[in-house]
Amino acid sequence: MVKKMTSPNDRETLSSDVVEVRLQKLDQMRRLGVNPYPTHFHRTATNAEVAQRFAHLAADTGSDEKVVVAGRVFASRNNSMFIDLHDATGKLQIFSHEKVTETESLAVLPLIEVGDIIGVEGTVRRTARGEITVDARVLHVLCKTIRPIPDTYHGIADVELRYRRRYLDIMVEPESRTRFRQRSAILAGVRSFMQQEGFLEVETPMLQPIYGGATAQPFVTHHNTLDMNLYLRIAPELYLKRLLISGLSDKVFEVNRNFRNEGVSTRHNPEFTMMEAYWAYADYVDVMGLIERLFSGLAISLYGTPEVRYGERTISFAPPFRRLPMHEGVRDATGIDFLAIRSDAEARAAAAAKGFTVDPTATWGEVLAHIFEEKVESTLIQPTHVTHFPKDISPFAKEVDGEPRLVERFESYCNAWEICNAFSELNDPVEQRRRMTEQFEQEVARGEIDRQLDEDFLEAMDYGMPPAGGLGIGIDRMIMLLTNAPSIRDVILFPTLRPRTSE
Repeated sequence: MVKKMTSPNDRETLSSDVVEVRLQKLDQMRRLGVNPYPTHFHRTATNAEVAQRFAHLAADTGSDEKVVVAGRVFASRNNSMFIDLHDATGKLQIFSHEKVTETESLAVLPLIEVGDIIGVEGTVRRTARGEITVDARVLHVLCKTIRPIPDTYHGIADVELRYRRRYLDIMVEPESRTRFRQRSAILAGVRSFMQQEGFLEVETPMLQPIYGGATAQPFVTHHNTLDMNLYLRIAPELYLKRLLISGLSDKVFEVNRNFRNEGVSTRHNPEFTMMEAYWAYADYVDVMGLIERLFSGLAISLYGTPEVRYGERTISFAPPFRRLPMHEGVRDATGIDFLAIRSDAEARAAAAAKGFTVDPTATWGEVLAHIFEEKVESTLIQPTHVTHFPKDISPFAKEVDGEPRLVERFESYCNAWEICNAFSELNDPVEQRRRMTEQFEQEVARGEIDRQLDEDFLEAMDYGMPPAGGLGIGIDRMIMLLTNAPSIRDVILFPTLRPRTSE
């Protein structure tokens, strides 16, 4: 059995002995006239297709039909008489013996080790124990490996090593393999759903001369030919709104990679995936229904039910989700009625009286949002739309009729996480300029010297954007919820990690 790999030091130890043995076997193959890295190999079936095609075979019977399969050796028994060959579709047993296998292949058989990639030509039978098996007539070495793969029984004990060597994690951990296939299915499901709802998929710039659409620190790069700084996008919002203005479609969406130069956690990665969409002649209530149909549909497509397990909890995405105005959630949790408070100072005083520590310059809306995050957010386990956000922190949303301090914005929460952000989008160009200018001045005052007012976007708004509902969904968090993943690193193939000094 291959030694269990748990750390970089283990790999260094293996390099001094096991790797040397493998290099010697590589030389032996070449002396036998075997090319261990041929240019091509054409198989006729995957392992799963073989299992399906010959499922009718009774125990201890066979077929004369020839198959050609290929994959990685995951186990060998009885001096390699029996090999477990894995491909992307599953496992297949290979049998090699002088009664069925050519002499040249038998000569190379002792040089084939766990981890090597081989091709097999042979016929299929079902053993007396009921296992579909290929009797190998010819063995082809397709890739002789230099390093041993991890022990497939114990897997990789070091969780961080699984993130750093994702290819090994996927190779030997069925749970990871399944999760990333589910990720692909979920992304395909998101696109299919949006297209069925009439949305046009578009692509907007990842390199932007002015970053905007969200409040976050950007990554900065430099274009040599143009001699100008560019920013990796933190959000595609302002470009998608330009397309709504253009009339290209009344419904546009983008599955996009965003980059934010901020901290990492179990729910944050500097590079992440979002889906943003804008829907003309709709409002935030329409968007709520869209989100509910999307989440429930994805859960049903994966599990046949809108209910999913996350840790010890059962979460139901069956519509409709609960709707909770932010100020009502805070009132129920603390007794503070923010709608009865008329000034910023009064809001700060009310918070202090209840034991909350807030910034001495915090506005009414900022205090409300702070208390919500402290007292309410952690209680939102089942899917909930938190509505009526303060205008102070929502510069792109329309005001709530009769309460100008609040806007038609909601965030969807599940498992105490924010999973979606949506608005009835502001389309008054004068008010948009006023709010963006105010936000810009506040950011500059906080020392964000790279901030610029996006005059091109504001000019586009002058040409008229239809009333619209907009939304952004964190795809990685969505996938965490739908696949029972404890960390965002478990659903991102190659997450951002701090370098290991020992490597």
